[in-house]
Amino acid sequence: MTFYKKLSPFYNLALLYFIVSFVLRIVLLFHPITQSSFTFPESLKIFSLGLISDFFVFILASTFLWLYLIFISNSKYSKPYGYIILGGFIALLIYIASGKSIFDEYGGALPKIVLIFVLIKTALFSVLLFLPKYRSKIRFWLFAFVIFLYVLLILQNAISEFFFWNEFGVKYNFIAVNYLIYTNEVIGNIMQSYPVVPIFSALSIITGTITYFIIKRSRNYIDEIPNISDKFKITAIYCTLFVFSLFAVPSLAKTENSKNIFVNELQSNGIYKFYLAFQNNKLDYFKFYKTIPNQKAFALLKQQLPSISGNNTKQEVKNDSLEKRKNVVLITVESLSADFMKMYGNEQNITPFLDSLSQKSLAFTNVYAAGNRTVRGLEAVTLCLPPTAGESVVKRQDNKNKFSTGVVFKQKGYNVKFLYGGDAFFDNMQDFYSGNGYQIIDKSNFKPEEITFSNVWGVCDEDMYNKAITVMNAEAKENKPFFNHIMTVSNHRPFTYPENKIDIPGNIKSRDGGVKYTDYALRKFFEIAEKQPWYKNTVFVIVADHCASSAGKTELPLDKYRIPALIYSPDMKPEKYTKLMSQIDLMPTLFGLLNFDYESKFFGQDVFKPDYQPRALIATYQDLGFIKDNVLTILSPKQQIKQFQLKLDPNKNVSSECQIHYDEIPLKSQNINLVNETISYYQAASYVLKEKEYQFKDLSLAAKNAKLYAKAR
Repeated sequence: MTFYKKLSPFYNLALLYFIVSFVLRIVLLFHPITQSSFTFPESLKIFSLGLISDFFVFILASTFLWLYLIFISNSKYSKPYGYIILGGFIALLIYIASGKSIFDEYGGALPKIVLIFVLIKTALFSVLLFLPKYRSKIRFWLFAFVIFLYVLLILQNAISEFFFWNEFGVKYNFIAVNYLIYTNEVIGNIMQSYPVVPIFSALSIITGTITYFIIKRSRNYIDEIPNISDKFKITAIYCTLFVFSLFAVPSLAKTENSKNIFVNELQSNGIYKFYLAFQNNKLDYFKFYKTIPNQKAFALLKQQLPSISGNNTKQEVKNDSLEKRKNVVLITVESLSADFMKMYGNEQNITPFLDSLSQKSLAFTNVYAAGNRTVRGLEAVTLCLPPTAGESVVKRQDNKNKFSTGVVFKQKGYNVKFLYGGDAFFDNMQDFYSGNGYQIIDKSNFKPEEITFSNVWGVCDEDMYNKAITVMNAEAKENKPFFNHIMTVSNHRPFTYPENKIDIPGNIKSRDGGVKYTDYALRKFFEIAEKQPWYKNTVFVIVADHCASSAGKTELPLDKYRIPALIYSPDMKPEKYTKLMSQIDLMPTLFGLLNFDYESKFFGQDVFKPDYQPRALIATYQDLGFIKDNVLTILSPKQQIKQFQLKLDPNKNVSSECQIHYDEIPLKSQNINLVNETISYYQAASYVLKEKEYQFKDLSLAAKNAKLYAKAR
């Protein structure tokens, strides 16, 4: 047998991986969400550099295959080596099972996983040692299983990448990492959103078929096991390629530098993107981003927040009029893009109630979401600070005792609650809100008779609103105002909801149906609420947590961050506020409308104050954006800065204040003033979080809180 044939398991699996990756790129290239055209050089870059990247990633990913193949031999079962090795396995098994192994120091499931793995290895070695006449057959089936597993992982990864692209328009990012944590909700979502049984049935058949042909072309490795000399050669080749790959893969990732974000995504390797997302889940701003001296950052921030001083955002907020002690209901609506509403150009009539309510409300027509995930929206309306790099504060370990909207309401003697129709454990909401003084009402608080419909994300919005009415009726009897923050769930894949509510059947599982049912449930909520005695003394704030999609031609496509926001009260005169603003400004603006005096740490501002300068902050977990004066400035890791002139792409059927589409044209020279202002926001926010300057305990008003509670009682 020639030497190259002894590498057959490697090159046959590698060929499969390259073919699958090539086909996947073709499919994603023509996917409807890939809203771009590509030049020939861009296409060549996607497929050539993509293939090279795939090669080196395969080398790194085949470590287990190399280890498995290199230890296949007959000599290790001969006396006395076989018994010595078996004794070593048994000793290792006893050590791990003792509960005092090094793995126990890491805790969690790791000791159990290692124990099971070593137990299986010990059992298999024993069988191969004591039953030599069955050794060839057992080895063949083990070899077939390893090849089957690799084929399955290659195909399964391709399917996962496709569905992730279908949802987000990118290769794996930090959301995919989070999906590994919240397996119950995510697997349930997949089961309810896609035809899982047909997909996995087909996958099993295809995997089995491909495995058969690869084994047929590769079984020579176990029929004629390479000698020790050949194994040294294989190891030398593999280790050389492995070390080279460690440098080559990150270097190739640096070539993903096209102005067209889809070119970069299609060129990239999904497995490596997942690794990067895992590594970059937490980003130190001061290590990865462009900085300026802290004093300069806060001096620039002071131009936006005139009453701050020093390296913090502590400020006094004063109003001349009498405070209005109204109840407040904040509703953050899942994935409510601006372009779902009629005033932004939608002609499908999927938000009839919100369309009508906007005509009776204070409607903010030019609001941008802080991020592209629910936790970013919750962070924006709860903490009112910019979306700092990495994970949302909601999901960080240091997420408790922050200065929040709940703190302000508690200082005014309000009952403060967070209501969610699903399990508040998801996305760390329970830990965050309970750690910041909110009482939590979630699915676990529902009685069986209170649930008429639910899916993997929780009860339908109608059930959530009915529960909220019950809670608020009880609160109204306590003679204290209440602040209730409701997070909806129905406008989320799989888009299932009760039948016979709207004219789009729930079993179709369409986005339009999810939006229209969400709107329907909101209308039913208001119909019930307006019959309650507390209704006329209540302010309702309705805002999206984020848009339905964040995919676009650029890192931060503006239309994918534009969201609707309304403040409604029965005694409020309708008005439109058309200036640019951020999601983090909504609650400080509400406090201004209620004439609240309070000591604040918010970065968000009351947009009706004369010193407010229109701007918005938008971000992914890595790219931090700042919109001002028709320029988008983006800060990225490795101290990278990009700026784009925003040129309106008008829709003739939409009013000027509700235009959402802009072309982002790269600036030839940087606007340094806007660069520094962008840095000031994100650096200051990162600083106050890192130095614990955003804690509630630092406020002098903390002592007053107890007095307010005493008076309320």
